[in-house]
Amino acid sequence: EAGDLARAQRLFRSAAERNQRVAQFNLAVMLMDGEGGPADPVAGVQWLKKSAGSGFARAQFALGLLHERGDGVPLSLTEATAWFRKAAEQGYRDAQVSLATQYFLGRGAPRDYAEAARWYESAAELGDQAAAYIIASQYENGDGVERDELRAFYWYNIAAAGGDPVAAHKARELRGKLAPPR
Repeated sequence: EAGDLARAQRLFRSAAERNQRVAQFNLAVMLMDGEGGPADPVAGVQWLKKSAGSGFARAQFALGLLHERGDGVPLSLTEATAWFRKAAEQGYRDAQVSLATQYFLGRGAPRDYAEAARWYESAAELGDQAAAYIIASQYENGDGVERDELRAFYWYNIAAAGGDPVAAHKARELRGKLAPPR
């Protein structure tokens, strides 16, 4: 809060050395970004791995992103998927979206629309608007789920409420199909 990043880094290091996983994550980010001192991405990745290994979902997701890009760690979509799964299973919404995308695209995991739908719907339930649109589309088209226009309508409306104009259009289109004839 005071803007003393060097002091913050020292305090995070002290707590990280006492195995406090949030401090390990914060120190990792500071070291990778060069906040509070010179950048040290190698040490940053090591602290990130410790935090992720302790089960901290945010660190697990971050480590997955690094593996997805090959940024400071070996490029490995399989490893990215494994870290996304660990965080997703703890309810970390961004990891759920990333894991769903891995399955949807068959990237680092076998293409599996049903598994993708499971994770997109979970993320949508946690408020992710993009996931709401994607799961709506999956229900509309029967991709990995049983085709269900009513559920598609529901999720398109959720995405539309979040400001997605295409979702609003899709919801209006489905409303016309679902409305009883007059």
